[in-house]
Amino acid sequence: MSQFIQQLINGLSIGSVFALIALGYTMVYGIIKLINFAHGDIYMVGAFVGYFCITRLASGFFGLILALVIAMAACAILGVIIEKVAYKPLRNASRITALITAMGVSYFLQYTMVYFVGPSKRVMPAPFENTVFKIGGITFNLSTVIIIAVTIFLMLLLQYVVKRTKMGKAMRAVSADPDAARLMGINVNQTISFTFAIGSALAGAAGVLIGIHYNSIEPLMGTIPGLKAFIAAVFGGIGIIPGAMFGGISIGVIQTFAAGYISSLWQDAVVYALLIFILVVKPSGLLGKNVKEKV
Repeated sequence: MSQFIQQLINGLSIGSVFALIALGYTMVYGIIKLINFAHGDIYMVGAFVGYFCITRLASGFFGLILALVIAMAACAILGVIIEKVAYKPLRNASRITALITAMGVSYFLQYTMVYFVGPSKRVMPAPFENTVFKIGGITFNLSTVIIIAVTIFLMLLLQYVVKRTKMGKAMRAVSADPDAARLMGINVNQTISFTFAIGSALAGAAGVLIGIHYNSIEPLMGTIPGLKAFIAAVFGGIGIIPGAMFGGISIGVIQTFAAGYISSLWQDAVVYALLIFILVVKPSGLLGKNVKEKV
């Protein structure tokens, strides 16, 4: 039983990071029906911004808070720039054109970072002494507690923004019908940019959190987590915010149990097999609804 709970805590920790990244995927898709495959690399940029803050500006818990705030702000700005430069001109283009552009932006971010910092891994120093807690046969460290706590706080904050603020109402209106929202006086372009900013900020926070968890970052680190976060968004129901949260945490728990009870070599295979199963059985995701499209 203690091993089960131990694996569950580990899964919740990594699943929380997947959920933060998946939220960016699902928000952008919900607004403009675009799969932003550059999103995982924004997460990577957030990790490097956090690395700079912790190594150059401050350490301790203040350094962690500063790293989170600056990384989220930097990634929000980066997300808006990408939307304005790469995606806005293609808003009326075919989906395959936008998809190829997103892949191009992804490679651009990766190898721009390789050019400036090199291809090798960087050791991200822990901003605090990582205390280990033991309860019965269960062991977890302070970084795990911080990751889960920060993730819950950011998810609650996002829910407040979407449900209670004027911009959140605008986001929901644009997601439902952009043309009707425009006729009602909503600035659709501003709303889309705000959505990119929020999603990218959450990815930046995820980058910092995963950096302090594994103490290692690299320019190509966004590819696999980005892909798994996309799977999480599809699993929960892409375009649905609660679905991204549920999907991210579920994927983290599933891969952790697969690594613990089967083999670490099989954890990725289990996740990808799950994606295929969901697409076959319920393409709209577990929390999604099947929508009929008029031809």
